[in-house]
Amino acid sequence: MFAGSFKPPGEAIWSWKALHLFVTAVKPLFCQLQVEGREHIPMHGGCVLTCNHTMGPDFLVLSYLSPRQVYFMVKAELMEANRWLGKFLSYNGCFPVRRGEGDMDAVQHAIDVVRRGCILGMFPEGTRSRTGKLQRGRSGAAYVAIRAQAPVVPAAVINSEAIFKRSNYLSLKPRVRVTARIGRPLTPPKDADDRRSLRAFTRDIMAAIAALLPPELRKSTEEMEEA
Repeated sequence: MFAGSFKPPGEAIWSWKALHLFVTAVKPLFCQLQVEGREHIPMHGGCVLTCNHTMGPDFLVLSYLSPRQVYFMVKAELMEANRWLGKFLSYNGCFPVRRGEGDMDAVQHAIDVVRRGCILGMFPEGTRSRTGKLQRGRSGAAYVAIRAQAPVVPAAVINSEAIFKRSNYLSLKPRVRVTARIGRPLTPPKDADDRRSLRAFTRDIMAAIAALLPPELRKSTEEMEEA
């Protein structure tokens, strides 16, 4: 369905609701948003909302379409680059992770967020794809879901890279069409210490995300294994 507008999540903090209303007001200037499968996002209980990660504002699209507030793990460099930006992000539920350092404090915080019954937003690729093609997944989202014993909800945002291009929002032509697809929740394995289950569940998550993407944005199994 094409999203005219969604109501701000009732349980969200006031600033999240205000941002949601702001996005509703300006969205027609930037894109036509088509959302499929929004009903797959649980209305209660913790879950891990996983998505592909392109050069566009996919996090913004996910936040807008979610019926509940989403808590994101954000790279520490971004939160530390500007004190006020860092405070703003923290106030709205974001928390820092130091990539490449095995930041277990951030991982434990993520698990705690899900155990509290919140939606945790994660990008399993770990970094943005410059080509838009889905990259090999890392095990962080699967690990959090298994430890918290919470479902993983796969999602894909398509064509968000064009949203903030001047050729789009300054054009007299219709705004770019952005599609967001949400898949059915995946149940994590029970054994939190089984490395094979962790790897297999990571593959399941990436396969579920890939299934939501058009063929040209997927990678073959061979490419994913070689990446």
